[in-house]
Amino acid sequence: MSGAGNDFILLDAALRQNGHPIPARLGLAALAKRLCDRREGIGGDGLIHLSLSGRGAPRMRYFNADGSEAFCGNGARCSAWWARQSGRTKTREFTLLTLAGELRARIVGRERVAIRMPVVGAVSGPRNLLIGGRRLAVYSVNTGVPHAVVEAADLSRFPVHEIGRALRRHPLFKPEGTNADFVAFGRREIALRTYERGVEDETLACGTGAAAAALVGLHLEKCRPPVSVRVKSGARLRVHFGTEGDPAALWLEGPARTVYQGSIRL
Repeated sequence: MSGAGNDFILLDAALRQNGHPIPARLGLAALAKRLCDRREGIGGDGLIHLSLSGRGAPRMRYFNADGSEAFCGNGARCSAWWARQSGRTKTREFTLLTLAGELRARIVGRERVAIRMPVVGAVSGPRNLLIGGRRLAVYSVNTGVPHAVVEAADLSRFPVHEIGRALRRHPLFKPEGTNADFVAFGRREIALRTYERGVEDETLACGTGAAAAALVGLHLEKCRPPVSVRVKSGARLRVHFGTEGDPAALWLEGPARTVYQGSIRL
C-alpha cells in the first residue's frame, strides 16, 4: 500500500497462505526485515500487520524496515483504508488500535483517509546544534514518534541524507534517536523532506513528520490551520487542529491506496 508515497507491505491476519495462517514462528520483526528488503524481498518502508481485536476493532502493528516496532501515521491511514475496503469494518468512522493507543479513523473520500493522531507534547527548542559543519536551529516534538524539525529554505538542494543521518543519531536524542524533518515554510503550504529512523534513509512521505512540521510552523507563526504539507513524492497531506471543539485534536488527512496484491513464499 502507499500512503502519499510511504510504501508498506500489509499482511491481513484474516487472509491465509495456501490455506494456512502466517507462521507465528517467523516473528513479525524478522519478517519485516526480510520482506521490506528492496532487493531480495518485496520492498517497503515498513510492514503492517492488521488483525481484529477481541471486541472487533481493527488492530494495527507496524514495524519499520529494520524490524523495530513503532507508530506510523501514514501506516495507520493505510490500515484504516484496507479495513474499510476489505469489509473488516462497515462504518466510515471507527476505532483503530495502535501502539500509540486507540485512534479514531475516518474515511473522507475514495482512497482518502483521516486519522486522529496521538496526543502530542509541546514543541521544544530551538536548540542550536552543529551538524555536518552546519549550525542548525532544531525544534523537537513527539507526534507518536520523536521528530527533530529544521527549517531549510532550499529543500531541493539540501543534503537531507547526510544531515538527516547525523541528526537522527545525535547524542541529544539518545538512546532511541529521532526522525529528522527539513521544512520550507510557504504562505499557502509547507514543503517537507524526512529522514526516517528505522528506514535509515529519506522516504517519499512521513505522516508523523508532516504533523511535526505543521506543529512547528504554528509554533513559529509561519502557517495557519489547516496546514497543507507537500511531501517528497509530490502528494499533499493535510493537518487539522482543534476540530470538533477539542483544542487538543490533531488530524492527519491524505491519500491511501492499494498498489497491488500478491503472495510470497515464506
